Amino acid sequence: MKINVLVIGDIVGKPGRIILKNKLKAYIDREQIHFCIANGENAAGGAGITEEIANELFSYGVDVITMGDHVWDKKDIMHFLETNRSILRPGNYSPLAIGRGYVVKTSHAGTPVGVINVLGRVFMKPVDCPFRVVDDILKIVSKETKVIFVDMHAEATSEKIAMGWYLDGRVSAVVGTHTHVPTADEKILPKGTACISDLGMTGPHESILGRKIDCVLKAITTQMPTRFEVAEGDIRINGVKVVVDSQTGKADSIKRVEVREGD
Repeated sequence: MKINVLVIGDIVGKPGRIILKNKLKAYIDREQIHFCIANGENAAGGAGITEEIANELFSYGVDVITMGDHVWDKKDIMHFLETNRSILRPGNYSPLAIGRGYVVKTSHAGTPVGVINVLGRVFMKPVDCPFRVVDDILKIVSKETKVIFVDMHAEATSEKIAMGWYLDGRVSAVVGTHTHVPTADEKILPKGTACISDLGMTGPHESILGRKIDCVLKAITTQMPTRFEVAEGDIRINGVKVVVDSQTGKADSIKRVEVREGD
């Protein structure tokens, strides 16, 4: 059986949530999506997420929310990370941190799907080795399913590509998040793992990485502290649709997705 998995790039603020509210369910129905993963670490005002917003995203059709380096920015998410298995924090934070870095959840096709969330280390905050942590998590997740998706939330393209090759043949897909710019390097690696360096951004593209242009330019040109407000124009959904063989866990195809307000 083939299952269709939609993975959505970093949701930025209210504009990102609005386009998901308006467009996601129609896309899921049209493309026969069986499972939807979304990175939500910028969903609340551009930094972090709240329990209310997480539940909002679930109501729009998202099955699992992954996070990143802004996971702790909104303090009221702490309890939700402990109690709801469908929202993940990077698994290579301290094992003493609340929350978890993986989940196995049944898709709408009845096939269990594993989701793993890790954080890169190049130009990022100090964390444990994502490669070693993925190995440890796979010992658990691979006992439950062969369909496994990894969100590698990282700054360096090289580190995300390295994770794809490291996991080739052991997971269905490795997708990069964090940089908010979609890359054109989607591919199926030789042993059947789909990869892309970055999914891009679900939010306002008339912006600098989702923030108002004048605010970012002011900060760059003056070197003065500036509040980066979330932009509002040209809202799009960025992500990929991956078709996976549920028996083998290997990806058949990966295709970039872009949905605009007028679509």
